[in-house]
Amino acid sequence: MVFVFGVVLFAIGIAASIALHECGHMWAAQRLGMKVRRYFVGFGPKVFSVRRGETEYGLKAIPLGGFCDIAGMTALEELEPDEIDRAMYRQKAWKRIVVMISGIGMNFIVGFVLIFVLAVGWGLPDLSPSDNAVVGSVGCVAPQDKDGKLAECTGEGPAQLAGIRAGDEIVAVNDKSVSSFADLIDITRKLSGPATFTVKRDGERLSFTVTVQQVARLVQKEGDAEPHLESVAAIGVSRQEVKIEPYSVLGAIPASFSFTGDMFAKTIQGLAQMPSKVVDLWHAVTGGERDIDTPISVVGASAIGGQVAERGYWDTFILLLASLNFFLGAFNLLPLLPLDGGHMAVTIYEKIRNSLRSRRGLAAGPPVDYLKLLPITYVVVVIGGAYMLLTLTADIINPIKLFP
Repeated sequence: MVFVFGVVLFAIGIAASIALHECGHMWAAQRLGMKVRRYFVGFGPKVFSVRRGETEYGLKAIPLGGFCDIAGMTALEELEPDEIDRAMYRQKAWKRIVVMISGIGMNFIVGFVLIFVLAVGWGLPDLSPSDNAVVGSVGCVAPQDKDGKLAECTGEGPAQLAGIRAGDEIVAVNDKSVSSFADLIDITRKLSGPATFTVKRDGERLSFTVTVQQVARLVQKEGDAEPHLESVAAIGVSRQEVKIEPYSVLGAIPASFSFTGDMFAKTIQGLAQMPSKVVDLWHAVTGGERDIDTPISVVGASAIGGQVAERGYWDTFILLLASLNFFLGAFNLLPLLPLDGGHMAVTIYEKIRNSLRSRRGLAAGPPVDYLKLLPITYVVVVIGGAYMLLTLTADIINPIKLFP
């Protein structure tokens, strides 16, 4: 039940984020004297609408997004007599750019507010944590059941008996280098009998002989649809968890700005990697293991929201929603039509062209002919649509599962 609630709540968060994006466009256009004909939340058949002044506000049946209809976004539109002087394409370049960037800015504002709430309520995580195999605790080796729950156990485990302590960093097993905690788990599970574990402690390298213990654990190998119980080796160590403390309201302000900058940088890196993820998505669709770093659709994001809500990780829920807003903002900055960044690129081009013409004593040129840009726009729409369809298919056939 909590899972379904989390899915619905996250879907509402996505819809609200997109709707607020369109609000940013609408409010800026109205303030700058342009005519906003319609503002609707959702797509498809109209559920209801109401007119306030010259703008029709309403709700459509599919609440996944929204749109803002500003008169004269391009010179191709047919205009009513009262719209001609207020048409967006006839406005000064800075006004048009402000309207376009206000939607993007709204997503960044929403993302920042969510980060601020996270900072005050839970604290801010490290976006680039060290994945070194640092031991958080040592103890007995407990088997898992088919649901992934650990059974109770008592006494000392193999690592503790050998002399490994909490705070030690395991750097090698049988002289094989360990680069991360996941690497440590992978190497350890294949062992049998005594093995030499090398650790760093207070700047020294120490070696301990550990007799591994066979135990039932959930394992999911490449090609497996679901994880299954299997007898593997374990030594009774857990990962060191970083304790996060919440900020005061005043202290959260600079911390949130800094964290927002880090998230924006991560978002740009993620956008740059999107083309290279096509192969991973196709691999997931055709039966391969789904990489947790592959892009997700609205369906996949909502499902992940449900997973973290089900386990009570509301801080992660808020962080995911903030990440979504940063992604929406950054994605719309791309200078490609029909994205906001594409319209801004056209406006900047017209401004530069007209400035050069003015220096030569010529009148301003006509608005850019969007018909000539349609082939490029179609290519962007087709490629983007295919990418979204591939992502959606992967989320349905082989969804990302954060927890066993």
